[in-house]
Amino acid sequence: MDEILDLNNEAEDVSPVSSTPFRRCDAGKCPRGKLHAFNWIDDIPGSMESCPIVEVLFKNTRKGYYLNSLGLDLTVGDMVAVESQPGHDIGKVSLTGPLVQIQMKRAGIRKDAELRRVFRVAKPADIEKYEESRAREEETMIRARRLAEELGLNMKIGDVEYQGDGNKAIFYYIADERVDFRQLIKVLADAFKVRIEMRQIGARQEAGRIGGIGPCGRPLCCSTWITNFMSVATGAARIQDLSLNPQKLAGQCAKLKCCLNYEVDAYLEASRKLPAKDIHLETADATWYFFKADIFKGEITYSTDRKIPANLTTIDRTRAFEIIELNKQGEKPLQLRRDEEVEAEAAQNRPVDLLDQDNINRFDKKKRKKKRKPKQKNDSQDPK
Repeated sequence: MDEILDLNNEAEDVSPVSSTPFRRCDAGKCPRGKLHAFNWIDDIPGSMESCPIVEVLFKNTRKGYYLNSLGLDLTVGDMVAVESQPGHDIGKVSLTGPLVQIQMKRAGIRKDAELRRVFRVAKPADIEKYEESRAREEETMIRARRLAEELGLNMKIGDVEYQGDGNKAIFYYIADERVDFRQLIKVLADAFKVRIEMRQIGARQEAGRIGGIGPCGRPLCCSTWITNFMSVATGAARIQDLSLNPQKLAGQCAKLKCCLNYEVDAYLEASRKLPAKDIHLETADATWYFFKADIFKGEITYSTDRKIPANLTTIDRTRAFEIIELNKQGEKPLQLRRDEEVEAEAAQNRPVDLLDQDNINRFDKKKRKKKRKPKQKNDSQDPK
């Protein structure tokens, strides 16, 4: 996870009709986002050196790095107008200080790269125009889908993002094959009177932008905190002994769930403490083959038949390694389980005398003999 949720310095919701400057959120009132980075050197003396570059966050997963050439006093949560092509865009400052250079290195941006500039802190008029553009995005997306369907294009437009000044619109789409959308760009430009930019994304990126609720009952990980999508293979399901059912393993993006990778390392580490599956155990009465294992309990179930479950017996990993060591020495134990375990199970399963339940005196209480108190001798007796 490249980015860490910022719990201290996050931007506050801004009202487009407010007359106050659009900057500096109050602590504890800022919405959390998956692209906010925690400033872990904020309380270190002398760490907040001046850095001319700031990180600016836009809609969903889009962010950029801009040069503060005017030396504006910017802090996390400020709404700023930044340079764009064409015009300007409105974004939120998400990180300042030396950590910006570390984030740029993670993003693969060179130090000598030419960066665009920060124009100004957003004015009320800029925010009002920005909110108007955002309000048009859903209607634009629905209409663009109809236009693409009329042109017979095999593509799905998943999201639309307007630039802060309303002069440009970015259309995010997914497609299984290459699409010639030159005619679509002309139609969209005539319909919406803005500059059009088409960006192809994957199914996972689309799910992250749209959001939703997963089968676990929580918001999708890709829409809350995942920033980089790792490849997921069916081997992750095999390691965790999950059913290879595509309907259960696939997420809302129709790809394998990202959460299949979360516990793979723990399963791999725990499975190394168990004997290999291809090792069979030799006892005096039979040959035992691996059937299944409870990795975290450290228990293995063996069967006397290689293909079907027969005479299933469960032992712990310590006992399994003991038998393996005995087999290497050419010895075979009498049985798979330990003698004390067999005796304890036999005592537990010992039959009960059913005739004793019909005894008519079984509810009678035993009479306790009362102890008689010794008589006290009266020393003060009258003389005869």
